[in-house]
Amino acid sequence: MSWLKRAIEATKKNDPAAKSTAEILLTYPGLHALFWHRVSHFLYQHKWYLLAKINAQFWRFLTGIEIHPGAKIGQGVFIDHGMGLVIGETAEVEDDVILLHGVTLGGTGKHKTKRHPTVKKGALISAHVQILGPVTIGERAKVGAGAVVLHDIPADATAVGVPAKVVRLKGEKINDDQNL
Repeated sequence: MSWLKRAIEATKKNDPAAKSTAEILLTYPGLHALFWHRVSHFLYQHKWYLLAKINAQFWRFLTGIEIHPGAKIGQGVFIDHGMGLVIGETAEVEDDVILLHGVTLGGTGKHKTKRHPTVKKGALISAHVQILGPVTIGERAKVGAGAVVLHDIPADATAVGVPAKVVRLKGEKINDDQNL
């Protein structure tokens, strides 16, 4: 299945407001940002760094979504609204992840190694979540709106708050004394 077909299906699945394929192709900034990121990432991988950054900045201006050309993004990713979303250079976003507006997958420090988050398959990152540093958000994890994540979140967990704490794991409520 092509990348574009997968992106359109993800949009239809995750946004009840999506009325048609034409509407998605023409009006969804998340789809546009992800498409043009693929071009920027290709250029970046082939060491055309300046051209990759120019392309990324142009599409940032048009969509309000900033994705560094070095970031690795899987298929079926859905960015809803997207305004103010930032994905850093060493971030990795696996397949079928949902990202809402205002999300930051940001770095900590100036070191050249992995310094941005990894978001595993099927995770949901709600509005205005800040995930900072080389942390991992597990498969199918959910992070509630406004959370600040500074530590790994396990698979199938729900995390909320500042700093984020796990409140559910595999559907079971977690008491404060059990928090990870």
